[in-house]
Formats: sequence, C-alpha cells, structure tokens
Amino acid sequence: MSEIVERTEVLLPEPARALGALLDVPVPDLDRGEGLPLLWHWLYLLERPAQADLGPDGHPVRNCVPAPPGPGRRRMWAGGRVRTRGALRCGEPATRRTRVLSVRDKQGRSGPLTFVVVEHRISQGGRIVVDEQQDIVYRPATSGGLPAADSETIVPAGPGERAIEVSPTLLFRFSALTYNAHRIHYDRDYARDVEGYPGLLTHGPLQALAMAEAARATGRGGDLEFGYRLVSPLFDHQGLIAGAVTEQDQTTTAVRDVHGRQTATGAVRSAR
Repeated sequence: MSEIVERTEVLLPEPARALGALLDVPVPDLDRGEGLPLLWHWLYLLERPAQADLGPDGHPVRNCVPAPPGPGRRRMWAGGRVRTRGALRCGEPATRRTRVLSVRDKQGRSGPLTFVVVEHRISQGGRIVVDEQQDIVYRPATSGGLPAADSETIVPAGPGERAIEVSPTLLFRFSALTYNAHRIHYDRDYARDVEGYPGLLTHGPLQALAMAEAARATGRGGDLEFGYRLVSPLFDHQGLIAGAVTEQDQTTTAVRDVHGRQTATGAVRSAR
C-alpha cells in the first residue's frame, strides 16, 4: 500500500460561486447548508506545489502524488469514477486522503505508457462523503501530432445538450480555479511548438464537470456514482457541447465538439 497524503481545510463558498459564474450554472444555497454538486469537490483540498517543483510543462515533478514515473513523461487525465455518500458542505472542515492504488506499465505505439490509478477519499463530519479514483496516463514526450482536419459541418446543440463557449479566458480561469499549471491549457505557443497541438487543450476535468452539470440539469441528484472517460483531445477552437439523456436508472452523458466528434463519455446513476 502506498503512502497516504492527507490535507484538511475549511471549505469556503467562494470557489463554488466562482465556478457557477464561470460555467453559468446554478449555485446551491451554500449559506443555508446545501451541499456541493457532483465533482465540485475538485475546487477544494488542492495540492499547491512550490514553483521550484514544477517541470517545464507546468506539472509538478517532485513532492507530489502521483510522482511522474520518469523525467520527460507527459501526463494525461484519462477518466475516473466518483461515488458520493452525502453532500460536502461549505463552512465546515473536510479532509482528503490521497494514495496511489496501482501502477501498470505497458508498451504503446509511441513508446512506454504508465497507467496510474489515484484514490481520493474526502471525509467530513466523521464519515467519507466522496470516494474517487482517477485514471492518469504518462506517455513519452513526443509531439502531440496534428489530428484529422475538422469537418466543415456544424452540428448545433440539440435537445438535452448545452453549448459552452470555449475561449482562452475560460480555460485560463478554470486552470486558476483548480490550481492547474499545465501549460497546454493556457500557453498556446507551448502547446503548438513543444507538444505539437493545433490549439489549447480543453481540460479533461472541465469536460467531466460539463457532463455532470448536464446530468444535474435533468434532475439527477442525491447520492451518485459517476464513471467517465476522455476518449479524444478537445481543442479550444472546436467548442464544447455537453449532453445528458436519462433512461430508467441511468443518465448517459457525453461531450462533443461543434462538428459532432465525441471527446468524452460518462454515466451517472444513483449510488448503491
């Protein structure tokens, strides 16, 4: 079992209100004890590494969990699973305990890949409220390569979908809210010239939050389980359209670009 890293802080309402303003979504009545919506815990209990501990891409390379498997490897958020067991409330202390659950090496087409599963458990009031696993992939520091050209066809948001205007400002503000210094999200020169991308990358967590909010808009609430995968890069000039459809006991969610290409998928159901 890996070492457990623990962090405790009082949850303040300002980050949640900032996210609501950023995404133009309803904010619960935090002053009256309403809990944070699904995935909004990502604004809290954050690692705040020293500037000296950051690598050239903006990610920490030491004194962090997980630690990179080697120098020069690039980090990608591939997906995850979250279960809520009650509501996280502002104005009260909460504790996050983090550990690495597993590390697995594989050989990919571009070289060695390392798959890391990180567990976060957040407790408040003496019980676990959020139980989460994040899937992280480390890949070689090769050029990102240019994706296929965008289609000229624009597919507007349909029933159950909502378009979010992705701009450098939005990506920068989300990076600031989540204390994410990864340069591919706000430094266009770095993203293009060093990692070989055609634009700024839209954060995986931002896409997951957009899916969670699409599910919330359908009325999905209470204790929840949410599993999601990031299936393709999404760049700022490609937009972001999130949708959710509820069938029986499950709400299926997805993110696509303005041309209809799917970049993330997920499913929300009531926790068992």
